[in-house]
Amino acid sequence: MLKKILLLGSGELGKEFVIAAQRLGQQVVAVDSYENAPAMQVADHFEVINMLDGAALDAVVAKHQPNLIVPEIEAIRTERFYDYEKQGIQVVPSAKAANFTMDRRAIRDLAAKELGLRTAKYLYATSLDEMYTAVEEVGMPCVVKPLMSSSGKGQSVVKCQDDIQKAWEIAGAKGRGDSGEVIVEAFVKFTSEITLLTVTQQDGPTLFCPAIGHVQERGDYQQSWQPALISDADVKAAQEMADKVTAALGGAGIWGVEFFICEDGVVFSELSPRPHDTGMVTLAGTQNFSEFELHCRAVLGLPIPEITLERVGASSVILAHQEGENPYFEGLEKIAVYPKSDFRLFGKPTTREYRRMGVTLAYNSVDTDVMATVEKAKEMAALVSVKNK
Repeated sequence: MLKKILLLGSGELGKEFVIAAQRLGQQVVAVDSYENAPAMQVADHFEVINMLDGAALDAVVAKHQPNLIVPEIEAIRTERFYDYEKQGIQVVPSAKAANFTMDRRAIRDLAAKELGLRTAKYLYATSLDEMYTAVEEVGMPCVVKPLMSSSGKGQSVVKCQDDIQKAWEIAGAKGRGDSGEVIVEAFVKFTSEITLLTVTQQDGPTLFCPAIGHVQERGDYQQSWQPALISDADVKAAQEMADKVTAALGGAGIWGVEFFICEDGVVFSELSPRPHDTGMVTLAGTQNFSEFELHCRAVLGLPIPEITLERVGASSVILAHQEGENPYFEGLEKIAVYPKSDFRLFGKPTTREYRRMGVTLAYNSVDTDVMATVEKAKEMAALVSVKNK
C-alpha cells in the first residue's frame, strides 16, 4: 500500500494533503519554485524547480519514479502528464483532467459547448485590441481572467472603458503560464457563490460534500462556511452539473466545482481538480473527513462509504499587508482563548500584500446559525497581525 507521491505545488493546500497522506503511511516528495514552501516543511523530500520547464519536470519524475503525481497548482507543463501516464504513473485525477482544468479555455468550452452546462457569456482575447472587441460584445461590467491562474490571481472587473487596458496588464502580469490569452466573462448577477466539493472514486459512486458558501474580494476567497444556505433544488442542480463535468474529465480525487447561485437558478463558474481553498473550512471538523483526507483516500483507491455533515463551520483568512521576509504573528494568544475554534498558520517564508498566511476556524453544532459562526471566524482573523522581522 505504500506509494511514493510527487506533489507538484507546495502551498498550504498541499501541506494539508501531505499531512493526510502521511497519516495513511504514504511517502511524499514536495515540489515548488522556492525553498521552504509550506508542504516542503512536512514532506519526506523536496525539490525546487520551475515546473513550466518541461525538461526539469521530466528530470524530477525520472529521479523519484513516483507512483502518483498530484498537481496542486496550474503553472505546470501539464502536457507532459500524458507521457507519465503511458509510463504507468497515476496522474491525479487524470492527465486529461489536469490539462483541461489548468486552462480556462478548455474547461469552459467543455462545460458550455460539449456538456451544455449553463455558464456566463464569454469570449477570448489574445491582444489588447481583441480584448476591447470582446468587452464590447460581452458588455460591462465584465470579468477578465488569465487563461491560467488560481485564487483570483490576475483577475479584475471592467466597469468602464478606462478599465480595459489596466485589466489586460494585470492579467499579463499575474497570470500563470505563458499563454498570453484572457477570458472576458459577462458579470453574473448572483445572490451567492458556492463551492461543491465533489469526490470521484476509482471503484465507487461520485460523492458530494455539503455545499460551501464563500465571499471573495480581489478574486480571492476571504471567508467560507459549511453548509451554504441554498435551496435543495439548487443543490441538486449543482450536483448534476458537477457529476457531468467530472465524469467527462475522468479520474479519481476531489474537485472544487464553483457555481453562482442566481434568482433563476445555478450557473457553472469554474473547476479545480484538487482540494479547494474555500474547503479549508473542513479543517473545522465540519465533515467526517476533511477535503484533504477525502482527496488522499480517493487517489489511493480507498473506498469512501459516505460524507456526512458533523457540525457547522466557518473559515476566515489571515492576510499579510506588506512585502517582507521572516514573518511572525501578533495576536495569537487573543484568538486561542475562543471556544469551539482553531487556526492554521501556513509557514510561508515571505509576505506580500494580501498574501494568505493563515486561516481561523470556528464551529458549532449542526442546529446552530452558520452565519454567526462566520462572524466569529472573521472576528478572530481581525485580531491577528502579520509582521516581519
